[in-house]
Amino acid sequence: MPGFELFGPEEKQEVADVMENGFTFRYNFDHMRNDRWKTREMEQLLCEKMNVKHAHLLSSGTAALQTALAAAGIGAGDEVIVPPFTFVASVEAVFMAGAIPVFAEIDETLCLSPEGIEAAITPRTKAVNLVHMCGSMGKMDEIKAVCEKHDLVLLEDACQAIGGTYKGQALGTIGDVGCYSFDSVKTITCGEGGAVITNSDTIYNHTHMFSDHGHDHVGNDRGAEDHPIMGLNFRISELNSAMGLAQLRKLDTIIEIQRKHKKIIKDAISDIAEVTFRELPDAEGDSAGFLTFMMPTEERTIEINKKLAENGVDGCFYWYINNWHYLNNWKHIQELKSCSALPITLIDDRPDYTKVLVPKSDAIMSKTISMLIKLSWTEEEIAQRIENIKKAFA
Repeated sequence: MPGFELFGPEEKQEVADVMENGFTFRYNFDHMRNDRWKTREMEQLLCEKMNVKHAHLLSSGTAALQTALAAAGIGAGDEVIVPPFTFVASVEAVFMAGAIPVFAEIDETLCLSPEGIEAAITPRTKAVNLVHMCGSMGKMDEIKAVCEKHDLVLLEDACQAIGGTYKGQALGTIGDVGCYSFDSVKTITCGEGGAVITNSDTIYNHTHMFSDHGHDHVGNDRGAEDHPIMGLNFRISELNSAMGLAQLRKLDTIIEIQRKHKKIIKDAISDIAEVTFRELPDAEGDSAGFLTFMMPTEERTIEINKKLAENGVDGCFYWYINNWHYLNNWKHIQELKSCSALPITLIDDRPDYTKVLVPKSDAIMSKTISMLIKLSWTEEEIAQRIENIKKAFA
Protein backbone atom coordinates (compact mmCIF):
# COMPACT_ATOMS: atom_id res chain seq x y z
CA MET A 1 0.00 0.00 0.00
CA PRO A 2 2.13 2.66 -1.52
CA GLY A 3 1.73 6.20 -0.24
CA PHE A 4 5.49 6.46 0.11
CA GLU A 5 5.86 5.82 -3.65
CA LEU A 6 4.62 9.33 -4.40
CA PHE A 7 6.73 11.35 -1.97
CA GLY A 8 7.66 14.68 -3.52
CA PRO A 9 8.21 18.37 -2.87
CA GLU A 10 4.62 18.72 -1.61
CA GLU A 11 5.31 16.69 1.54
CA LYS A 12 8.61 18.49 2.13
CA GLN A 13 6.94 21.89 1.80
CA GLU A 14 4.16 21.07 4.27
CA VAL A 15 6.66 19.78 6.87
CA ALA A 16 8.94 22.77 6.29
CA ASP A 17 5.98 25.10 6.80
CA VAL A 18 5.54 23.68 10.31
CA MET A 19 9.25 23.88 11.12
CA GLU A 20 9.65 27.43 9.82
CA ASN A 21 6.33 29.02 10.71
CA GLY A 22 4.31 26.78 12.99
CA PHE A 23 4.46 24.63 16.10
CA THR A 24 4.63 20.84 16.46
CA PHE A 25 1.88 20.38 19.11
CA ARG A 26 -1.59 20.00 17.63
CA TYR A 27 -3.36 22.08 20.30
CA ASN A 28 -2.95 25.67 21.58
CA PHE A 29 0.28 27.74 21.34
CA ASP A 30 -1.71 30.07 19.08
CA HIS A 31 0.80 32.91 19.39
CA MET A 32 3.67 30.72 18.11
CA ARG A 33 2.07 28.94 15.17
CA ASN A 34 1.21 31.82 12.80
CA ASP A 35 -2.17 30.26 12.03
CA ARG A 36 -0.64 26.93 10.93
CA TRP A 37 -3.03 24.11 11.92
CA LYS A 38 -2.04 21.10 9.80
CA THR A 39 -3.98 18.58 11.87
CA ARG A 40 -7.17 20.61 11.71
CA GLU A 41 -6.65 21.10 7.98
CA MET A 42 -6.20 17.38 7.32
CA GLU A 43 -9.21 16.52 9.49
CA GLN A 44 -11.35 18.96 7.53
CA LEU A 45 -10.14 17.54 4.22
CA LEU A 46 -10.89 14.00 5.43
CA CYS A 47 -14.43 15.06 6.29
CA GLU A 48 -14.89 16.57 2.84
CA LYS A 49 -13.41 13.66 0.90
CA MET A 50 -15.20 10.96 2.90
CA ASN A 51 -18.44 12.93 3.24
CA VAL A 52 -18.47 12.35 6.98
CA LYS A 53 -19.34 14.73 9.82
CA HIS A 54 -16.30 14.18 12.05
CA ALA A 55 -12.67 13.13 11.63
CA HIS A 56 -10.03 13.05 14.34
CA LEU A 57 -6.36 12.32 13.70
CA LEU A 58 -4.33 10.16 16.08
CA SER A 59 -0.82 8.80 16.44
CA SER A 60 -1.48 5.47 14.67
CA GLY A 61 -4.13 3.19 13.21
CA THR A 62 -3.91 1.04 16.33
CA ALA A 63 -4.52 4.12 18.50
CA ALA A 64 -7.53 4.85 16.28
CA LEU A 65 -8.92 1.36 16.87
CA GLN A 66 -8.48 1.52 20.63
CA THR A 67 -9.94 5.02 20.75
CA ALA A 68 -12.91 4.05 18.56
CA LEU A 69 -13.74 1.13 20.85
CA ALA A 70 -13.63 3.32 23.95
CA ALA A 71 -15.53 6.17 22.30
CA ALA A 72 -18.29 3.79 21.24
CA GLY A 73 -18.64 2.50 24.80
CA ILE A 74 -16.90 -0.87 24.32
CA GLY A 75 -15.02 -1.97 27.43
CA ALA A 76 -14.63 -4.48 30.23
CA GLY A 77 -16.27 -7.83 29.53
CA ASP A 78 -17.89 -6.82 26.23
CA GLU A 79 -17.55 -9.26 23.36
CA VAL A 80 -16.36 -7.92 20.02
CA ILE A 81 -16.64 -10.11 16.92
CA VAL A 82 -13.40 -10.08 14.91
CA PRO A 83 -12.10 -11.89 11.80
CA PRO A 84 -9.29 -14.47 11.83
CA PHE A 85 -7.80 -12.76 8.75
CA THR A 86 -6.62 -9.26 9.65
CA PHE A 87 -3.57 -7.50 11.03
CA VAL A 88 -3.04 -8.33 14.71
CA ALA A 89 -3.83 -4.75 15.77
CA SER A 90 -7.53 -5.37 15.07
CA VAL A 91 -7.51 -7.99 17.82
CA GLU A 92 -4.92 -6.49 20.17
CA ALA A 93 -6.96 -3.29 20.46
CA VAL A 94 -9.93 -5.31 21.72
CA PHE A 95 -7.81 -7.00 24.38
CA MET A 96 -6.36 -3.65 25.49
CA ALA A 97 -9.87 -2.24 25.82
CA GLY A 98 -10.61 -4.97 28.39
CA ALA A 99 -13.05 -6.55 25.96
CA ILE A 100 -13.22 -10.11 24.61
CA PRO A 101 -12.39 -10.86 20.96
CA VAL A 102 -14.66 -13.52 19.47
CA PHE A 103 -13.48 -14.94 16.15
CA ALA A 104 -16.03 -15.53 13.39
CA GLU A 105 -15.84 -16.89 9.85
CA ILE A 106 -14.99 -14.91 6.75
CA ASP A 107 -16.26 -15.56 3.23
CA GLU A 108 -14.79 -15.14 -0.26
CA THR A 109 -14.82 -11.35 0.21
CA LEU A 110 -11.98 -12.04 2.73
CA CYS A 111 -14.04 -10.10 5.28
CA LEU A 112 -16.39 -11.29 8.02
CA SER A 113 -19.46 -12.96 6.55
CA PRO A 114 -22.98 -12.02 7.67
CA GLU A 115 -23.58 -15.68 8.55
CA GLY A 116 -20.32 -15.86 10.49
CA ILE A 117 -21.26 -12.79 12.52
CA GLU A 118 -24.74 -14.11 13.25
CA ALA A 119 -23.35 -17.45 14.45
CA ALA A 120 -20.90 -15.76 16.85
CA ILE A 121 -23.39 -13.49 18.66
CA THR A 122 -24.02 -14.13 22.35
CA PRO A 123 -25.75 -12.08 25.08
CA ARG A 124 -22.38 -10.40 25.78
CA THR A 125 -21.77 -9.29 22.19
CA LYS A 126 -21.50 -5.51 21.98
CA ALA A 127 -19.78 -4.79 18.66
CA VAL A 128 -18.50 -6.10 15.34
CA ASN A 129 -15.06 -5.08 14.09
CA LEU A 130 -15.53 -5.37 10.33
CA VAL A 131 -12.08 -5.25 8.70
CA HIS A 132 -11.94 -4.21 5.03
CA MET A 133 -8.95 -6.40 4.24
CA CYS A 134 -6.59 -5.70 1.35
CA GLY A 135 -8.52 -2.62 0.26
CA SER A 136 -11.97 -4.03 -0.37
CA MET A 137 -15.23 -4.53 1.45
CA GLY A 138 -17.48 -7.19 2.90
CA LYS A 139 -21.19 -7.61 2.21
CA MET A 140 -22.05 -4.35 3.88
CA ASP A 141 -25.83 -4.28 3.46
CA GLU A 142 -26.23 -7.71 5.04
CA ILE A 143 -23.64 -7.05 7.75
CA LYS A 144 -25.22 -3.75 8.71
CA ALA A 145 -28.63 -5.44 8.87
CA VAL A 146 -27.27 -8.07 11.29
CA CYS A 147 -25.79 -5.35 13.51
CA GLU A 148 -29.02 -3.36 13.52
CA LYS A 149 -31.07 -6.49 14.27
CA HIS A 150 -28.97 -7.24 17.37
CA ASP A 151 -28.26 -3.61 18.35
CA LEU A 152 -24.50 -4.00 17.86
CA VAL A 153 -21.95 -1.27 17.26
CA LEU A 154 -20.50 -1.62 13.74
CA LEU A 155 -16.86 -0.54 13.78
CA GLU A 156 -15.21 -0.41 10.35
CA ASP A 157 -11.49 -1.10 10.41
CA ALA A 158 -10.67 0.53 7.08
CA CYS A 159 -6.97 0.85 7.88
CA GLN A 160 -6.08 -0.86 4.59
CA ALA A 161 -8.94 0.57 2.58
CA ILE A 162 -8.94 4.37 2.50
CA GLY A 163 -10.19 5.50 -0.89
CA GLY A 164 -12.45 2.48 -1.28
CA THR A 165 -16.22 2.85 -1.48
CA TYR A 166 -19.38 0.74 -1.28
CA LYS A 167 -22.28 1.91 -3.44
CA GLY A 168 -20.68 5.34 -3.51
CA GLN A 169 -20.15 5.62 0.25
CA ALA A 170 -16.61 5.77 1.63
CA LEU A 171 -15.45 2.66 3.47
CA GLY A 172 -15.24 3.58 7.13
CA THR A 173 -18.38 5.75 7.04
CA ILE A 174 -21.04 3.04 6.69
CA GLY A 175 -21.10 1.84 10.30
CA ASP A 176 -21.14 3.73 13.59
CA VAL A 177 -17.43 4.54 13.57
CA GLY A 178 -14.48 3.90 11.26
CA CYS A 179 -10.70 3.87 11.45
CA TYR A 180 -7.86 4.60 9.03
CA SER A 181 -4.13 3.97 9.32
CA PHE A 182 -1.45 6.24 7.91
CA ASP A 183 1.74 4.35 8.69
CA SER A 184 4.61 4.10 6.23
CA VAL A 185 3.10 1.27 4.17
CA LYS A 186 -0.53 2.33 3.90
CA THR A 187 -2.27 3.83 0.86
CA ILE A 188 -1.35 7.29 2.12
CA THR A 189 1.04 7.95 4.98
CA CYS A 190 1.76 10.43 7.75
CA GLY A 191 4.93 8.45 8.55
CA GLU A 192 2.88 7.29 11.54
CA GLY A 193 -0.73 8.22 12.08
CA GLY A 194 -4.37 7.20 12.06
CA ALA A 195 -7.88 8.60 12.16
CA VAL A 196 -11.29 7.96 13.68
CA ILE A 197 -14.23 9.02 11.50
CA THR A 198 -17.89 9.12 12.50
CA ASN A 199 -21.20 10.88 12.02
CA SER A 200 -21.97 10.53 15.73
CA ASP A 201 -21.47 13.64 17.87
CA THR A 202 -21.18 11.48 21.00
CA ILE A 203 -18.51 9.16 19.54
CA TYR A 204 -16.58 12.14 18.19
CA ASN A 205 -16.62 13.97 21.52
CA HIS A 206 -15.45 10.85 23.31
CA THR A 207 -12.75 10.38 20.66
CA HIS A 208 -11.08 13.77 20.95
CA MET A 209 -11.23 13.64 24.74
CA PHE A 210 -10.10 10.02 25.21
CA SER A 211 -7.10 10.49 22.91
CA ASP A 212 -5.87 13.52 24.92
CA HIS A 213 -6.13 12.52 28.59
CA GLY A 214 -9.80 13.50 28.77
CA HIS A 215 -9.32 17.18 27.83
CA ASP A 216 -12.60 18.73 26.68
CA HIS A 217 -10.77 21.21 24.40
CA VAL A 218 -13.08 24.07 25.36
CA GLY A 219 -11.46 27.51 25.12
CA ASN A 220 -7.86 28.49 24.36
CA ASP A 221 -6.26 27.85 27.75
CA ARG A 222 -5.16 24.23 27.97
CA GLY A 223 -4.50 24.47 31.70
CA ALA A 224 -8.06 25.60 32.33
CA GLU A 225 -9.73 22.82 30.34
CA ASP A 226 -12.01 20.37 32.11
CA HIS A 227 -11.56 16.58 32.07
CA PRO A 228 -14.99 14.94 31.76
CA ILE A 229 -13.46 11.46 31.23
CA MET A 230 -10.17 9.63 31.66
CA GLY A 231 -8.06 8.96 28.61
CA LEU A 232 -4.63 8.33 27.14
CA ASN A 233 -2.22 10.19 24.91
CA PHE A 234 -2.79 9.20 21.30
CA ARG A 235 -2.15 12.69 19.89
CA ILE A 236 -0.63 13.11 16.44
CA SER A 237 2.00 15.80 15.87
CA GLU A 238 1.73 18.64 13.40
CA LEU A 239 4.76 17.24 11.54
CA ASN A 240 2.99 13.95 10.85
CA SER A 241 -0.21 15.75 9.91
CA ALA A 242 1.70 18.00 7.53
CA MET A 243 3.01 14.99 5.61
CA GLY A 244 -0.41 13.36 5.66
CA LEU A 245 -2.10 16.50 4.38
CA ALA A 246 0.05 16.47 1.25
CA GLN A 247 -0.58 12.75 0.84
CA LEU A 248 -4.34 13.05 1.27
CA ARG A 249 -4.44 15.54 -1.59
CA LYS A 250 -2.93 12.77 -3.77
CA LEU A 251 -5.38 10.05 -2.72
CA ASP A 252 -7.60 10.23 -5.80
CA THR A 253 -4.55 9.96 -8.06
CA ILE A 254 -3.19 7.02 -6.08
CA ILE A 255 -6.48 5.12 -6.30
CA GLU A 256 -6.79 5.87 -10.02
CA ILE A 257 -3.31 4.48 -10.73
CA GLN A 258 -3.88 1.39 -8.57
CA ARG A 259 -7.15 0.60 -10.33
CA LYS A 260 -5.57 1.02 -13.75
CA HIS A 261 -2.60 -1.24 -12.98
CA LYS A 262 -4.75 -3.86 -11.29
CA LYS A 263 -7.19 -4.04 -14.20
CA ILE A 264 -4.42 -4.59 -16.72
CA ILE A 265 -2.97 -7.51 -14.77
CA LYS A 266 -6.34 -9.01 -13.81
CA ASP A 267 -7.58 -8.93 -17.40
CA ALA A 268 -4.35 -10.52 -18.59
CA ILE A 269 -4.53 -13.51 -16.24
CA SER A 270 -8.30 -13.99 -16.19
CA ASP A 271 -8.03 -16.68 -18.86
CA ILE A 272 -5.94 -18.94 -16.60
CA ALA A 273 -8.43 -21.74 -16.00
CA GLU A 274 -7.46 -22.60 -12.42
CA VAL A 275 -7.61 -18.99 -11.20
CA THR A 276 -10.68 -17.53 -9.51
CA PHE A 277 -10.75 -14.04 -8.04
CA ARG A 278 -11.80 -12.67 -4.68
CA GLU A 279 -15.46 -11.73 -4.41
CA LEU A 280 -15.97 -7.95 -4.58
CA PRO A 281 -19.44 -6.83 -3.41
CA ASP A 282 -18.85 -3.54 -5.24
CA ALA A 283 -16.06 -3.93 -7.78
CA GLU A 284 -16.14 -0.25 -8.69
CA GLY A 285 -15.41 0.67 -5.07
CA ASP A 286 -12.32 -1.53 -4.70
CA SER A 287 -9.31 0.60 -3.74
CA ALA A 288 -7.22 -1.87 -5.78
CA GLY A 289 -4.22 -2.07 -3.49
CA PHE A 290 -4.08 -5.83 -4.08
CA LEU A 291 -5.06 -8.33 -6.75
CA THR A 292 -6.27 -11.39 -4.85
CA PHE A 293 -6.96 -14.76 -6.43
CA MET A 294 -7.70 -18.31 -5.33
CA MET A 295 -6.33 -21.65 -6.52
CA PRO A 296 -8.18 -25.01 -6.57
CA THR A 297 -6.19 -26.60 -3.74
CA GLU A 298 -3.86 -25.69 -0.89
CA GLU A 299 -1.06 -27.71 -2.50
CA ARG A 300 -1.37 -25.88 -5.81
CA THR A 301 -1.46 -22.53 -3.99
CA ILE A 302 1.82 -23.29 -2.22
CA GLU A 303 3.35 -24.40 -5.52
CA ILE A 304 2.24 -21.30 -7.43
CA ASN A 305 3.33 -18.94 -4.67
CA LYS A 306 6.81 -20.49 -4.87
CA LYS A 307 6.90 -20.33 -8.67
CA LEU A 308 5.82 -16.68 -8.69
CA ALA A 309 8.83 -15.82 -6.53
CA GLU A 310 11.15 -17.93 -8.69
CA ASN A 311 9.96 -16.06 -11.78
CA GLY A 312 10.59 -12.61 -10.28
CA VAL A 313 6.99 -11.73 -9.37
CA ASP A 314 7.57 -9.90 -6.09
CA GLY A 315 5.00 -8.63 -3.59
CA CYS A 316 2.93 -11.83 -3.43
CA PHE A 317 1.49 -12.81 -0.05
CA TYR A 318 0.32 -16.26 1.03
CA TRP A 319 -1.51 -15.00 4.08
CA TYR A 320 -2.32 -18.45 5.46
CA ILE A 321 1.26 -18.84 6.74
CA ASN A 322 1.95 -15.13 7.31
CA ASN A 323 2.99 -14.41 10.90
CA TRP A 324 0.97 -11.21 11.33
CA HIS A 325 -2.23 -11.65 9.34
CA TYR A 326 -3.85 -14.99 10.18
CA LEU A 327 -5.08 -16.45 13.45
CA ASN A 328 -3.31 -19.82 13.05
CA ASN A 329 0.07 -18.13 13.40
CA TRP A 330 -0.69 -15.83 16.35
CA LYS A 331 0.75 -17.89 19.18
CA HIS A 332 1.06 -14.81 21.40
CA ILE A 333 -2.66 -14.13 21.02
CA GLN A 334 -3.70 -17.77 21.34
CA GLU A 335 -1.72 -18.02 24.60
CA LEU A 336 -2.54 -14.48 25.85
CA LYS A 337 1.14 -13.60 26.12
CA SER A 338 1.93 -10.07 27.23
CA CYS A 339 4.44 -8.29 29.43
CA SER A 340 1.78 -8.01 32.15
CA ALA A 341 -1.54 -9.64 33.00
CA LEU A 342 -4.30 -8.71 30.55
CA PRO A 343 -7.78 -7.74 31.79
CA ILE A 344 -9.27 -10.77 30.04
CA THR A 345 -7.39 -13.10 32.40
CA LEU A 346 -9.77 -11.96 35.17
CA ILE A 347 -12.72 -13.45 33.26
CA ASP A 348 -13.24 -17.07 34.30
CA ASP A 349 -15.27 -18.14 31.28
CA ARG A 350 -13.04 -16.45 28.69
CA PRO A 351 -12.53 -18.21 25.35
CA ASP A 352 -9.67 -20.68 24.93
CA TYR A 353 -7.95 -19.11 21.95
CA THR A 354 -5.77 -22.19 21.41
CA LYS A 355 -8.93 -24.08 20.40
CA VAL A 356 -10.62 -21.60 18.06
CA LEU A 357 -11.90 -23.35 14.92
CA VAL A 358 -12.72 -21.44 11.73
CA PRO A 359 -12.82 -24.17 9.07
CA LYS A 360 -14.50 -22.05 6.39
CA SER A 361 -11.85 -19.35 6.79
CA ASP A 362 -9.06 -21.95 6.71
CA ALA A 363 -10.45 -23.40 3.49
CA ILE A 364 -10.48 -19.96 1.86
CA MET A 365 -7.18 -18.60 3.12
CA SER A 366 -5.22 -21.80 2.43
CA LYS A 367 -5.97 -21.28 -1.28
CA THR A 368 -5.55 -17.48 -1.47
CA ILE A 369 -2.67 -15.34 -2.80
CA SER A 370 -2.63 -11.52 -2.87
CA MET A 371 -0.41 -9.50 -5.23
CA LEU A 372 0.58 -6.00 -4.23
CA ILE A 373 -0.22 -3.33 -6.83
CA LYS A 374 2.48 -0.67 -7.19
CA LEU A 375 2.14 2.90 -8.43
CA SER A 376 5.65 3.12 -9.81
CA TRP A 377 5.38 0.43 -12.48
CA THR A 378 5.99 1.48 -16.07
CA GLU A 379 4.01 -0.05 -18.93
CA GLU A 380 7.04 -2.18 -19.75
CA GLU A 381 7.34 -3.40 -16.16
CA ILE A 382 3.66 -4.35 -16.07
CA ALA A 383 4.01 -6.25 -19.36
CA GLN A 384 7.06 -8.09 -18.00
CA ARG A 385 5.21 -8.88 -14.77
CA ILE A 386 2.32 -10.42 -16.73
CA GLU A 387 4.77 -12.51 -18.74
CA ASN A 388 6.45 -13.71 -15.53
CA ILE A 389 3.10 -14.58 -13.95
CA LYS A 390 2.15 -16.69 -16.96
CA LYS A 391 5.52 -18.44 -16.82
CA ALA A 392 4.82 -19.36 -13.20
CA PHE A 393 1.56 -21.01 -14.25
CA ALA A 394 2.96 -22.68 -17.36
